[in-house]
Amino acid sequence: MWRATVLTIFPDMFPGPLAQSLAGKALTSRVWSLDSVDIRAHATDKHRTVDDTPAGGGPGMVMKADVLARALDAVPHDTRARLMMSPRGTRLTQNRVAELAHGLGAVIVCARFEGVDERLIKARRMEEVSLGDFVLSGGEIAALALLDACVRLLPGVMGREASAAEESFADGLLEYPQYTRPPVFEGEPIPEILTSGDHKKVKAWRLAEAERLTAERRPDLWQAYRARKSLKNRPESKG
Repeated sequence: MWRATVLTIFPDMFPGPLAQSLAGKALTSRVWSLDSVDIRAHATDKHRTVDDTPAGGGPGMVMKADVLARALDAVPHDTRARLMMSPRGTRLTQNRVAELAHGLGAVIVCARFEGVDERLIKARRMEEVSLGDFVLSGGEIAALALLDACVRLLPGVMGREASAAEESFADGLLEYPQYTRPPVFEGEPIPEILTSGDHKKVKAWRLAEAERLTAERRPDLWQAYRARKSLKNRPESKG
C-alpha cells in the first residue's frame, strides 16, 4: 500500500477532495492510505504555539524547528520521501511524480507563515517542492495537488493504463486537443481526421498537435523535447 502522511496545522483539510473521484475510491479500496498529523499537538505550551518571530527581524512569523521536529519524529521512520511544500522548492514535474508514485509513499510537511526554520529543513533532510512560481497561503493545497498527481498513477487507479502514457508531460509534450460528441458544436465540427478510422493518421495528427501546442505555450518544454529528440536521432559514432 502506498502511504501518505501529511503534517499540518489544519488536519481537517485532509482528505478533503482526495476523498472523491478516483483518489477517493482508491482510498476506500486501500490502494493507498492517508494520515494527517496536527503539528500543534506537538507544541509544549498551553497555547499550542508552532511559530515565532523571525531572527534578525522582519514581517510575519516562522514555524519553529523544535515543534516540527517532534511532529516529524513521531511519524514511523521509513524510507518514504520527506517533502516540504515551499515556493522556493524545486518545481514539481511529472517525472518526479512518477518516481514518488513508484515508491512507498511520502511524508509531507505543509509550511505556513513566512516559512520554516532552516535548521529543521537541514536536520531532517527535507526535499523542498514547489508547484510553480506563485505563493499560496500554505502548503496544504499544494500537498493535495501533489498527492492527487501521485495517486492517479498507482496501479489500478485509472481505468485505462494507456491513458497515463498519452496525457500532458508523459513524453515531454502538452496533450493534444480532445473532442467528443456532438459531431458539430456551435458550427464547428470535430476534425475530420479523427472520424476517419485511420488510426495511423490519427496518431500522427495527435503528435503534430501536441508539438504545436507545446511550441506555442511552453517554449521551455519544447526546447527540451527537441534536444532529446535530436540526441535520440543522432547516429552513433564509430570508433
